[in-house]
Amino acid sequence: MSSADLLVSCRGVALTFGRGPAAVVAVHGADLDVRSGDRLAVVGPSGSGKSSLLHLLAGLERPTSGTIDRPGLDGPRDIGLVFQADSLIPALDVTENTALPLMLAGRRVEETTRPVAEALDVVGAAGLADRLPDEISGGQAQRAAVARVLAQAPRLILADEPTGRLDHATGARVLDALLAAADRTGAALVVTTHDPAVAARLTVRRIMRDGRLLAPGSADAPDPRGSLS
Repeated sequence: MSSADLLVSCRGVALTFGRGPAAVVAVHGADLDVRSGDRLAVVGPSGSGKSSLLHLLAGLERPTSGTIDRPGLDGPRDIGLVFQADSLIPALDVTENTALPLMLAGRRVEETTRPVAEALDVVGAAGLADRLPDEISGGQAQRAAVARVLAQAPRLILADEPTGRLDHATGARVLDALLAAADRTGAALVVTTHDPAVAARLTVRRIMRDGRLLAPGSADAPDPRGSLS
């Protein structure tokens, strides 16, 4: 791939919370490139630093050391985020929640109608358009969150344990929606997960352990394209 395909490049990125003896190092010297069309799973148990790494990629956290470059992204508008926790605004219905990034980017209401309707249809949530978040299930809310990203049409989709609170069938549908969203927009997709079944559906996986993103092919890391058994 050419350098034009490079969306994000991390070199020696570390993130520390606090100072002195109480300091916690969440990410240790991570090296990672994300390119257009990537389907990447960052795999590790809770507390391994996956979410912190995702927040660094998104620009929600600044690295304590190291560098993050985003040569292929045109600011926050090119990054779509799907959080593990509920992220819909309770006072807005599903349509309004889905349209929110477009409205914040300055689009007029009439300009959001088509992309929002198409996004909800892709994730199988068209029937939820006028529902409030407290009127839908957790799985439906996650699909609406994916629709919000799809309507935004970012170049990079970051999903933090998007199936972690869902049953297997609902989680599979949410992952289907994420993959469909990435395929539809041509975006790169990075998913953090502790579930091998989720990781198996992405092309490449990287292991995160104790804040360290293990290098592909290292003695401690299995083949990122190999079996998850």
